[in-house]
Order: sequence, then C-alpha cells, then structure tokens
Amino acid sequence: MTANIEDQFTRVLHTTLQNWKLLTITPLLTGALALGISFLLPPIFTAKTTFLQPQQPQSSVSAALASLGPIAGMSGSTNSGRTSAEQYIAFLQSASVTDRIIDQFELQKLYDTPFKTKARKALNANVRITANKKDGIISIEVDDTDPKRAASLANRFVDELRIFTSTLALTEAQQRRAFFDRQLQATRNNLTKAQIALQGSGFDGNALKIDPKASAEAFAKTKAAVVAAEVKLQGMQTSLAPGAIELRLAESNLTALRAQLKLMADTSPAPSVSNEYIERYRDFKYQETLFELYARQLELARMDEARDGPLIQVIDAATPPELKSRPQRLDIAIKASLTALIILLAWLIFRLRFHR
Repeated sequence: MTANIEDQFTRVLHTTLQNWKLLTITPLLTGALALGISFLLPPIFTAKTTFLQPQQPQSSVSAALASLGPIAGMSGSTNSGRTSAEQYIAFLQSASVTDRIIDQFELQKLYDTPFKTKARKALNANVRITANKKDGIISIEVDDTDPKRAASLANRFVDELRIFTSTLALTEAQQRRAFFDRQLQATRNNLTKAQIALQGSGFDGNALKIDPKASAEAFAKTKAAVVAAEVKLQGMQTSLAPGAIELRLAESNLTALRAQLKLMADTSPAPSVSNEYIERYRDFKYQETLFELYARQLELARMDEARDGPLIQVIDAATPPELKSRPQRLDIAIKASLTALIILLAWLIFRLRFHR
C-alpha cells in the first residue's frame, strides 16, 4: 500500500516537472489578464457611520405603575425602556425608510430601473448594517462609486431612523391617550349613574352609624384588582403555553382575588343597616376609583404624546472616503493566478490517471 502511494506521488511529481513551463506561464498570464481587467472595473468607495443603540425613554405610565396599583396593567403597556438592536436594524431595512432614500437620491435613475422594488434590492445590496451587542453600537456601511454620495447615503439612513422612530413613539402615545380617553368617558357616565342611584337609595340613620366607607373602598379596590388580573391573564394566554408557570401563577392569583371579592360581597351587614345603600355605595366607590386612575393615566399619556422619540447619538458621522475599498487589483491578480494553477494541477492529475 505504501509503495503504491509512493509510486503515485512519484508519477505526479514527474508530470509536474515535465510541465513546469505550463504551470508557471499560464498562471502568470492569467494573473496579468485579471489585473488588466480589474482596471476596467469602476472604483467602489465605502462610507461608514456609527451611532449608539437608541433607548426608548420610559413612558410616564410605566414610571407611575407603582403608584397606580394593579389596574395599571389594563393599559397593555409593556415598554421596558429598551429596544433590541435587531429591531432598529429592521427599521433601517424597512421599505418605509429605503423608499424615502430612493426618492431623495433618485436611485432609480442611478440603478437604471423603473421599478422601485429592484432599486430597493440594489440599495440593500450596497448597504451593510451591523450591531455590536456588547457596547450597543450600530454601524452603517454604504458602497458607491461616488464617495460623496456614499457618505450622504450613510448619514441619511440615520436621519430617516430618527424620523421613523419619532413617528412610532408618537403613534403609540396617541393610541394610549385615545384608549384612556374612551375609558374615562365611559367611567364618567357610570360614575354619574352610581351617584344618582346612591342619592336615591333612601338610606336611613342606622346606615350612617356604621360608616361603610372603609368596607366600600376595600371592595372597590379588590374589584378593580380582579378586572386588572383578568385582562392580564387574557394577554398571557395569547403568548404563553397552557402549562407555563407564569400562567398558572396568574390563574391562582385571579382565583384568590375572586374568592376574596365574593367573600366581601357575601358579608351581610347588620340587620339595622340598609343593604341597598351599602351596595350602591360600593358601586359608587368602585366607579370613583376607576375614574381617578383613568384620569391620571390619561394625563400621563398626553405627556408621552408630547415627547420626542428615542434619542439617537451619532458617534462617527460618515465622511467621503479618500481611498477606494475595492477592487483590490493585486488580490484579484493573485487569486486568479492561484485559481489557474489549481485548475492546471487538477487537469494534469486527471490526465495522468486517465492514461493509466
């Protein structure tokens, strides 16, 4: 077996030495030809800009959750103050951003296409957007035959991201403001009805002696907590598996709150106290609690609506590059020569085995 391998190696070496002129001249000519062709390729310049990963400022509603109690979960706001870099990269690559850049720089004429879809693909092929997860820096690199246009395109991506994120932040705040506005209006009507019913309950002096304020307020807070827990559980059921631990804990919490609310509702007052007055007073305090919470969150939503979007801090703005990034003519020549050499060697070995 060893002698056979040595014999084959000797034959390959002998064939290589016999064709040394072919293996030398042909790769050199191929490299020279590739070098000449590389001078016909237009130079490509790469402009780069870097900026810090934007952080969405914490909304007023999220900042005040602790003071608003469990009913704050009804807003559906889950903003944690941070957005992943992948999401901002998706924003930069979205059609909303790229189409605006295509229109501003007339890239359809530059890429010689009447279709915006093809112009979008050509632009994305010349743009590289990467993120460093450790330091939160996002970089945008743009290739173009014109160094000034390459720098302008890179900087324009950052400007369009500012506009896009500000629009998203404003839209989200508008939705929350509209939501709380509707809830406040409905609660205002319910509060008016509860107040009229309370005034017409005809409570007597015995009802005034025990002062049901404490029990009614506790009942109202518990009922509001049940509503908030139900809304939270509905949201978790759409995103979690049926057997998830968080889902079971939320179900247990809701069951306990419902049991507590039922116990408070079934508690019979003293015979001398007007049951009708107690029930209507509880309903009045419940509607009053909801009204105060919705009014507070509505004001906070209006404050968020007036805010700007997340702050984008540019580290290095793109400037027109002085040197081209490609084509690297020497690399092209070397790679072409090595490729030709490998092909020739493979051809000689194949011919040797074929003759044998």
